[in-house]
Amino acid sequence: MTQQYHSAPALREETVPGGGHLSFILKRGQILRMTDLHGGANVSMMMLNAHEKSERLNLPDTLKGQHTARLTAGHCFYSDMGRVLTGILTDSCGWHDPFGGVLNAAETLEKYGEGRYQERRNGFYRNGMDNLLVEMGKWDLNLEDLLMVVNFFSKVSVDEDGSFHYQRDFSAPGSVVELYAAMDTLIVLTSLQHPLDSDPEYAPRPVALSWFTADDPLAAEHALLTRPENGRALDNTHLFAL
Repeated sequence: MTQQYHSAPALREETVPGGGHLSFILKRGQILRMTDLHGGANVSMMMLNAHEKSERLNLPDTLKGQHTARLTAGHCFYSDMGRVLTGILTDSCGWHDPFGGVLNAAETLEKYGEGRYQERRNGFYRNGMDNLLVEMGKWDLNLEDLLMVVNFFSKVSVDEDGSFHYQRDFSAPGSVVELYAAMDTLIVLTSLQHPLDSDPEYAPRPVALSWFTADDPLAAEHALLTRPENGRALDNTHLFAL
């Protein structure tokens, strides 16, 4: 049985529609619960230190430090200062992709065809790069601040010759992942199809978000001590928060 790290009710609840985007500060000690409502969702997420935005998610260090090429429960997201931004507490998928990135406008046009606002109104075809930049602008961040993203709810495996393989509809309806904030973390996200998704139809899926306060922050951090490196990174985070 999966351990619960928070109690009801939620502090806040919101649904990000397919193609939507959002940004907010996940405060230290809070838990963000993401739920794939219909299955096959993909959430592309950036993370930054909310108070020192020059400190950002470092995915190469995140993977090297934890000796993994996929992300799941017990894994931390390291900053480029060797601290922990967030960590995965609960995960019903078992695999989240750190490699795939997002599409830009030209790539979206090439993949899905024309989807202009003039014809489709609010159903126009959005792209991950522009969605992220719209949210980043709300925090005085620009193109040069655009980071690598984690693609939650998506599985991309790598074969022996280094080729990527995307598994379609990997995430089942109702799949859940929960992130614990070890520091105040600026989250920037968009809900769009994974760049490697072979579906030729533009059909991004919605995701529900819920915010909670951790019942026991020490227990939540203990769940992230799956590697010695995580303990050292959390120690660095505690020093920063003093």
